[in-house]
Amino acid sequence: MIIRPAVAADIPAIMTVLEAARGIMRASGNPFQWPDGYPTQAMIEKDLAEGVGRVFEAEGAVVGYFACIPGPDPTYAYIEDGAWLEDTLPYYVIHRIASLPDVHGIFQGIIDYTGRLTGNIRIDTHKDNRIMQHALEKHGFTYCGIIYLTNGAPRLAYQRIQ
Repeated sequence: MIIRPAVAADIPAIMTVLEAARGIMRASGNPFQWPDGYPTQAMIEKDLAEGVGRVFEAEGAVVGYFACIPGPDPTYAYIEDGAWLEDTLPYYVIHRIASLPDVHGIFQGIIDYTGRLTGNIRIDTHKDNRIMQHALEKHGFTYCGIIYLTNGAPRLAYQRIQ
């Protein structure tokens, strides 16, 4: 598998990957994190326009997607019931992690890729996303507290400093 910048021609495949990821979430007891249609195609187009969308490609096919965004993230300015491990150095945020159900190694690939950009990574996830929480803990992330999305929804916030 390779990771490369997403391009407009990838959008139909990215949307298929996102739909598959929603199915994985629903099947694992996480029915609320990504309501139907989220992330929207407009969000993915914005990721591409900003140069932050990345795809995993295997044998010429898109099998995974994520956004790797340099901070600061405005929703991370306030954290409740905790604190960031480090709050002065630049960081990257990983959002919209998705893959097809039979693909493995996506999260490790994301960590390897982002780790080459920075030693300071932040991620947030829904309280019902046990799969992501397990992956975060397995890969050395520390739970830091609760952040709130722009719509007011709470998310569990994690940080990893290398």
